[in-house]
Amino acid sequence: MTSVAPSPSTYQRIKRRTFEIMEGEVPDKYSHFVEIFIALLVVANVIGIILESVPEIHDAFLHEFHTFDLFSVAVFSAEFILRVWSYGEKYAHQGGSPWQGRKEYLFSFYGIIDFVSTVPFYLQLLFPGADLRVLRMFRLMRIFKLSRYNSAFEDMVAAVKAERDSFSSAVFLLFISCLLFSSLIYIIEGHEQPEIFPSIPAAMHWFVITIISGWGNVDPVTFVGTILVILTQVLSIALAAILTGVVATAYTAQVERRQAMYEMEVRAVLADGVVTEEEQNKLKIMQAKLGMSDEQVEAIKHQLEEEKHISAANRK
Repeated sequence: MTSVAPSPSTYQRIKRRTFEIMEGEVPDKYSHFVEIFIALLVVANVIGIILESVPEIHDAFLHEFHTFDLFSVAVFSAEFILRVWSYGEKYAHQGGSPWQGRKEYLFSFYGIIDFVSTVPFYLQLLFPGADLRVLRMFRLMRIFKLSRYNSAFEDMVAAVKAERDSFSSAVFLLFISCLLFSSLIYIIEGHEQPEIFPSIPAAMHWFVITIISGWGNVDPVTFVGTILVILTQVLSIALAAILTGVVATAYTAQVERRQAMYEMEVRAVLADGVVTEEEQNKLKIMQAKLGMSDEQVEAIKHQLEEEKHISAANRK
């Protein structure tokens, strides 16, 4: 005698549907509306924070800024609560605990961003007399909420992780160069400019500024010091070129890897010659998750069709 699985309750269906809309698990008009609305609100918040820093604009539109901030906090707070609540459905079909998905979201990058982007407002309510200007600047972190709807940030992080050995080598080279050049400039210029290079840590500060900006705001007074400054500037250009090349190569490889994953999924769907509605939705979700454009998807489909025609012609 076979047992029939109990049908989900109305509460479970609502929670599951909320999860699908908030996470874009089902590419329909509702999830698309939520995505566009949150993205536009985040952009408007960043523009508002920038304009609010201008004293004249802040004084002229103080009430409007406050009202908009209240509206934004209400929306972002509701979003955060809905995500925490609905994430309990992420592993429900696998028999997992509801808190498994909620814990994953709360301690994820996006969960932390969603929390930090609203907490300054509530801290202002709890501590009305405290100076929380630094915490209010955390509102700018709302811009990272946009990365949820675009894979560029995730691709960059994945590229850095993939090339962490190269980055470690570059950082080690930078550390050794910092010790060497800082010690040399201290020995060479320290006696001539004791107010600028009183110690090796001060010289290390000069080295870091030179590496970042190309000039450490110091003019050497000795010939050897001039040569050393030139070598430091050349080194900064070389390190920038190395890191840029590593990031560019890794990012390109990540994009190609993403396209290969989608192509493998398309091949698996077309293997039986029938594409069901469920498989189409799966491909749309994967396209959205990987951040692939319609042009890239069409190029992959065209390539697979060409391979199919060539294979059919060879069989003939």
